[in-house]
Amino acid sequence: MAQSGAWSHKRERSADEVLIRQLYNEHGGALLAYATRLMGDRVQGEEILRETLISAWRHPEALTNDKGSVRGWLLKIAHNLAVDRHRDRAARPADVAGTVGSIPAPRDRAAPGADTMVALSTVVLSAMEELSPEHRDVLTAVYVKGHTVDQAAASLGVPPSTVTSRCYHALRRMRDVIAESRPATSRPAAKEMAG
Repeated sequence: MAQSGAWSHKRERSADEVLIRQLYNEHGGALLAYATRLMGDRVQGEEILRETLISAWRHPEALTNDKGSVRGWLLKIAHNLAVDRHRDRAARPADVAGTVGSIPAPRDRAAPGADTMVALSTVVLSAMEELSPEHRDVLTAVYVKGHTVDQAAASLGVPPSTVTSRCYHALRRMRDVIAESRPATSRPAAKEMAG
């Protein structure tokens, strides 16, 4: 009887590992990119990704497709975790907020000036003009107005999974447009990228 219980426990653990690996393989890249953007730091983005996968492991019932988009649910969890982290950081005293949970920026690296910010804004606005109206609307709702996926879905009259999907595709398109618009001299040579 003890062997049967051990076998069952081992089998459950194996199924859990398969679930987490499958989620990571299907959604890990998108989740990491999203979390890194939200946190402004890859290390913190990785922590958000890990916590998101742990949440999925704790609530496998939410991963069935009949309850909506799995990726949308995972992105919402990542978003909520990031918001919680930002709130925690804002609530800390100033002398602690800069040292706990973050790596200080190098002192020799200057913050971008106003001219750089204007140039970046111009590039982003130009790239947004290349998007379809649906993609532009969803990015405006989520990134400019700061709506959650559910709020954006309600204001646009589409399901939350559509908001998530449109954000994903719109951001990919913007990345491609920006990459295409960069002068050839500012792109790294293929040889440098390989080495």
